[in-house]
Amino acid sequence: MSADQSTAADPAPPAIRVVTGSPTAEEVAALVAVLSAVGGAPEEHDTHPSAWSDPSWRLLGPSRTTGGWRASGLPR
Repeated sequence: MSADQSTAADPAPPAIRVVTGSPTAEEVAALVAVLSAVGGAPEEHDTHPSAWSDPSWRLLGPSRTTGGWRASGLPR
């Protein structure tokens, strides 16, 4: 085993350290669950604006079709 492989296999330092007392496994699991819920990943914001606020629809001109006024008043 080379030196590069041994350093890669070393475990990371613990994220939670118990300073005093001797908690049970259930207490540590409850603490980890609470910390995971509170400190989750940040929410991804929608990068696309809503179609309601998109001003590009105003750039289109009126669409004129043959018999458009007549077709708009008659039932289909």
